Amino acid sequence: MTKPEDINKLEQQRREKLERIKQLGIDPYGGRFDNAEPAQSARDRFDEKTEGQRAICAGRIVLLRDIGKLIFITLRDSSGTIQLGLSKKLLENQWELIKLIELGDTIGAEGQLGLTRTGELTIWVEKVTLLCKSLLQPPEKFHGLADTELRYRQRYVDLWANPEVMERFKKRLAMISTMRSFLQERGFYEVETPMMQTIAGGAAAKPFVTHHNALDIDLYLRIAPELFLKRLLVGGMEKVFEVNRNFRNEGLSPRHNPEFTMMEIYQAYADYNIMMELTESLIAELVGKHCESSKIQFGDCEVDFSRPWKRISYTELFNKYCDCDISDIAAVRKKAKAASIDETKMDDEVVINKLFEEKVESNLVNPTFVIDYPGRLCPLTKRSKTNPDLAERFELYIGRIEIANAYTELNDPQVQYDNFTSQVKGAGEDENTFRSLDEDFINALKYGMPPAGGLGIGIDRLIMLLTGTTNIRDVILFPLLKPEK
Repeated sequence: MTKPEDINKLEQQRREKLERIKQLGIDPYGGRFDNAEPAQSARDRFDEKTEGQRAICAGRIVLLRDIGKLIFITLRDSSGTIQLGLSKKLLENQWELIKLIELGDTIGAEGQLGLTRTGELTIWVEKVTLLCKSLLQPPEKFHGLADTELRYRQRYVDLWANPEVMERFKKRLAMISTMRSFLQERGFYEVETPMMQTIAGGAAAKPFVTHHNALDIDLYLRIAPELFLKRLLVGGMEKVFEVNRNFRNEGLSPRHNPEFTMMEIYQAYADYNIMMELTESLIAELVGKHCESSKIQFGDCEVDFSRPWKRISYTELFNKYCDCDISDIAAVRKKAKAASIDETKMDDEVVINKLFEEKVESNLVNPTFVIDYPGRLCPLTKRSKTNPDLAERFELYIGRIEIANAYTELNDPQVQYDNFTSQVKGAGEDENTFRSLDEDFINALKYGMPPAGGLGIGIDRLIMLLTGTTNIRDVILFPLLKPEK
C-alpha cells in the first residue's frame, strides 16, 4: 500500500473523494456490468429518424466538462469514443456521486441516444454505475511529452490516452490473425516448440541463460525454433509454422529488442523459390487487407509494395554498391577498412557480409529478394547445384531493413554435422564444445528429413513497415527498458 508521505496533493484529493464515495455506500471498484456495447457500435447503429433508441456503454472518462447542472463526458473504450450527457434533472438521486467522478474514472452509462444542438451523438444518461475510481491524475498531453520513454513504461496509459496507439496494436493483432489464416488455408499446421532449450541452436546469436533447479542444469531461452520445427518435418508434419517469441542477449536499437516475435514456416518438398512466392503473396495479402494503399511512407522513404518484387543476387548487389569484386578479397578488406570495419580478425565471408550490410542495405527500399548468398555464411542451407560456392538462400529487404530470411534446407546429416563442427571451430571454441552441438538434431536427420523450404519473418519489423512506424518499441506492447531505479 502507498505510504502517506509518498502521496502527492492530487492523489490525496482523489483519495478523499474515494472515501466520500464509500460513505455513500457505493463500491468505488464496481463489479460485473452486463449488456454494454462498444461505443462504435452504438454510433454505427444510430438512426436520426428513429425515436426511442437506447444505449449502454462502459469505458474510461477522457474528457469532462462540468457546467453546473449539466456535465458532458467523453467516454472511451477499445472501439472509440462516445459523448455522455449528464443532467441533474434526470440524475437527481445520483448527483452527489456524479460530482465526485473525475477524469480517468471508469463508468457505465445507460440512456437515450440523441443529438445535441451541434449534432454530436450523445447518450442522455439515466443511470450511472461507477466501475473503477482512478487515483492518479491522467496526463493532459501525454502524447506530447518530451520523454517518449514514459509512454513505453506506462503503456497502460499510452493506450487509452492516445487513440492512434490503440489502433496500431489492434492492427498488429489483426495482421497476425491474417497471417495465421493465410497459412492455415494453405494446409499449414500451427505448432508450439520449446522456449527453454538445453542447446541454443538454429541461429547465430548470444542466448539468455537460466537454470532449472530440479534437474540442476542450465537452459537457454530459444534464439530460434528452427531445429525443433525441422524435427517435425522428420516426423511427417509436412507443413508447419509457429508464431514464436525469441530471445537474443544483444543490443537495443530502433530495430532490435532482445525479446521479439518471429513467424517461422517450413514446407516439405519445397525450396527457397517456393518460399519466395509464399512470402510475397503473404505480405501482399497484408498490404491489401490492412493498408490504405500499396505505397506506404516509412521514415524518409516511400515503399511501393506493387508486385512483382525484385529478385537480385547477393553478388550482383555487392559488386554494384561496394565498388569492388566480391572475389577479390584483398580489395574487399581494403574497402571494409575504409568503411571503419575492424576486419583484421574476421574470416573472409564475415568481412564480405559486414561490408554488404554497410554499403548495400541502405539502397534496398522497395521489396527486394536478395538471393544466392555465399555458402559459408549459411551452415543450415543447401548449396546450389550449379555453383556449390553459393547457398540457396534469400533475405527480403524492405525499407532498408531485413524482414525475412529463407533457405532451401540442408537435409544431409553428414554435411550438416561438418558445417556445425566448422562453425564451432570458427568461433574459437575448444574441442569440449562439440558436446554442446545438437547431436539429437543430427540423429533426426539420419532418419531422413524430406527436402524442404524454410522461412522466418520478423513480425515486429513487418508491423513497423506496414504501420509506417520507425521505432520497434512502438509496435511492442511492453518493450524492454532499463529500470528507472
